[in-house]
Amino acid sequence: MEIPKNLKYTDEHEWVFVEDNIATIGITDYAQGELGDIVFVELPAVDDEVQQMDAFGTIEAVKAVSDIFSPLSGKVVEINEQLQDQPELINQSPYDDGWMIKIEFSNKSELDSLLSPDDYKNLIS
Repeated sequence: MEIPKNLKYTDEHEWVFVEDNIATIGITDYAQGELGDIVFVELPAVDDEVQQMDAFGTIEAVKAVSDIFSPLSGKVVEINEQLQDQPELINQSPYDDGWMIKIEFSNKSELDSLLSPDDYKNLIS
């Protein structure tokens, strides 16, 4: 199972990649494995506001429907349009092609509450 070292994580199995004030968000390899085959994803619209650890969308898999939580607060600036037609990208490439949203985050101090790769590894082991 892959846990990239350049990301931060949440207890709810989301990952975040931060570059300047833009955060790219998705779910972890562990999460997609637990969900099974993903068949549908519902994401917010561009310009929607998200709050740290509030649900911003849902993932429907063969086994279950799960909420997706935002690791940070901010404004949605981009969504991964490919997921509408190819939700399986989340299973195939959770950290690359399967990213979900990009937000312009508003509170840098929220990064301090996220898990390091080692902390996340301990959480799931």
